[in-house]
Amino acid sequence: MRPTLAQRNQLRKRAAQDAAAAAPAALMEGLNTYELMLAKLQQDQLRLKQVQSQKGKAQLKQVLLPDYEPYIDGILAAGKGSQDDVLTTIMVWRFDAGDFAGGLDIAAYVLQHNLQMPDRFARTSGCLIAEEVATAASIAQKTGEPFPLEVLARTAELTKEQDMPDEARAKLTLAQGRAVMQGLDETAPGEPGQVQTGLDLLKRAIELHDSCGGKKDLERAERLLKKLAGPAG
Repeated sequence: MRPTLAQRNQLRKRAAQDAAAAAPAALMEGLNTYELMLAKLQQDQLRLKQVQSQKGKAQLKQVLLPDYEPYIDGILAAGKGSQDDVLTTIMVWRFDAGDFAGGLDIAAYVLQHNLQMPDRFARTSGCLIAEEVATAASIAQKTGEPFPLEVLARTAELTKEQDMPDEARAKLTLAQGRAVMQGLDETAPGEPGQVQTGLDLLKRAIELHDSCGGKKDLERAERLLKKLAGPAG
């Protein structure tokens, strides 16, 4: 049974109060609201384990996520950076469910306060954030679906100072380059300088990781740039 609006508001207030009381770099463990949400998270994780399909898991996460919104809103509003496994897990769930704006809202807080991912994720927070968004973009782009450039740009900005393998950053940069070049041709050259921007991103991705898969994209971008420069020349 879904909580009422009053119950959701009360949960958000309690989460904010607990988060404001917790010292930075401390754990949220022992605080009543956190323990309540952690218990719920563990129950929901058991439900997810019963679903084998990744698409099915994503759909179930879409159903489960609204129950965590009041808690997340309270933490983001008043938190001081206490380590919070509920918050970091829900960030990943939002990415999995396609809520990239919501996931990046949490990501900004996570990176600002240097929160660590639970051990099962086996990656640093910055690397995971970059790869989660880049992977989703790559899947969409390979099937011909557009992926929001603003999501990729925000992810790149948030993670630009984060240490991660070159392959991970290359994957995100490649996705940016492809998003910039999406739909451009001689009849639709985009904004002034857009092709050059896309070309530069594709070059950077290849420089970071030669096997990132962007060489054909770069060749197409270079051909288009030459064609567009031809009449002017």
